[in-house]
Amino acid sequence: MSVLECSKVNVRIAGIQVARELDLKIQPGQFWGLLGPNGIGKTTLLKCLAGLDQPATGQVLFESRNINELPRKLLARHIGMLQQHTVYVFDSSVLQTALTGRHPHLAYWEREGAEDLEKARAALDAVGLNDFQARSVTGLSGGEARRLAFAALLVQQPEIMLLDEPTNHLDLKHQVKIMGMIQSHTRSGRHSAFAALHDINLAASYCSHVVMLFGEGNWCAGPTSEMLDETSLEKLYHCTVERLEGPNGPRFHPAPG
Repeated sequence: MSVLECSKVNVRIAGIQVARELDLKIQPGQFWGLLGPNGIGKTTLLKCLAGLDQPATGQVLFESRNINELPRKLLARHIGMLQQHTVYVFDSSVLQTALTGRHPHLAYWEREGAEDLEKARAALDAVGLNDFQARSVTGLSGGEARRLAFAALLVQQPEIMLLDEPTNHLDLKHQVKIMGMIQSHTRSGRHSAFAALHDINLAASYCSHVVMLFGEGNWCAGPTSEMLDETSLEKLYHCTVERLEGPNGPRFHPAPG
C-alpha cells in the first residue's frame, strides 16, 4: 500500500506562491479534494505531486523516497494522473487509446495480451463507452473524450490517482458516476486519490479529506467534515456562502449578490 507525502514543500509558479511549507500525507483509503479559486495553482501542485514539476524547496516522497529520483516507469505503475484537458489530435481507436494505460506494466516492445484487452474493455464498459471501441478518438465529444481518459487511468491500475478536474466536460449523470468510481477505488483501503475540484458539493459528497489553497502560500488541510463550513469557503472564494442541510449532509451555495 503506497503513501505519497509532501515534506515542507514550497510551490511557486510565475511569481505566485502556491503553497508554503506544505506537509501532507496521502494514505491508502483516502480521497482528497483540492479546492481553490481559478489561477491559485491547483494544477501546479498536482504536477509536483506527480513528479512532473519540482517544488521550489522541500520534497515530495513516494514510499519515503524522493519522487524526482525514481524512474518514471516505476512511478507510472503506482501513480496515475488525469490531466486537466483531454484533446485527441491523432487518429486512434477508443480501444487502442484505453490500452495505453497498460504501457507502464509492459516490457519494452511487449505487445498487449488478452488480459490487457480484457482490462481495457472492462474500463470502457465502466464509463459507458463499451459500444465505442472501434470509433476514432478524433470524433468524440468533450465528455466522451474525458470519460475515455479516465478509462485509460483505470486500465493503468495505479494505487494513487491524481486527477485534475475529473468532472470537466461531464454532465451531471457522469459527474456522479466518475466521482463514485473514484470513491469506490479508495474505499477498498488499498488505494488513494487526490483531485482538484471546482464543485464544493462534489468534494463534500465524495472526499474524505480536503486541501484548501487560499493564496500567498496559505493553506489548510484535514477531514472534509472539519474543513468545509461557510467561514472557510467565504475566505477561499471571496464571496458569501450559504449552507443548506440535506439528508446526505450539508450543501454550499453562493449567496445571490
